[in-house]
Amino acid sequence: MWLLPVLFLPVVQGSSVLVAVPNAVSGPARGSLTVQCRYEPGWETYSKWWCREVESSKCYILVQTNGSEQEVKDDRVSIKDDQKLRTFTVTMEELRWDDADTYWCGIERSGPNPAAKVKVTVDPVTVQCHYGPGWEPYVKSWCPDADLNNCAILVLTTGSRLRKNELSINQKKHTFSMAIWGE
Repeated sequence: MWLLPVLFLPVVQGSSVLVAVPNAVSGPARGSLTVQCRYEPGWETYSKWWCREVESSKCYILVQTNGSEQEVKDDRVSIKDDQKLRTFTVTMEELRWDDADTYWCGIERSGPNPAAKVKVTVDPVTVQCHYGPGWEPYVKSWCPDADLNNCAILVLTTGSRLRKNELSINQKKHTFSMAIWGE
């Protein structure tokens, strides 16, 4: 992924020039999320960007428009500006747990860049497994690989006791569920 470090202090924060909707967003692991950044009239032809904060005054630009309405995509992130609605949309796909962080949507100009802070979180996906009657006392495990002979077990239970990660067992319904985080 192409990353461009950008020093974004001073930044015009909390002004009405640019607002992220919502300013906190979450999406499921391996899923996607979308953020809309709305701006005031007069900013239509400026370049828009989406960056990931690395320090309080540094941000790495992940995607950036060239001032047009053409969509720009790099790796798992895309940005598209709708100049008539004065909104640019950022989409993050194939979310992983380490995507959770502070991001900024901004407008490129000389001097302070208008920017809006967005907190991104990634939710786990819950998988439920069913087993037949009589299997209650046996060990249950979760293996993400189709080849059970070469499987790295992520979760292992002894009866109804949890040994690793988040797992719930319902012996009456013959199920066990596990929360899976993105890779």
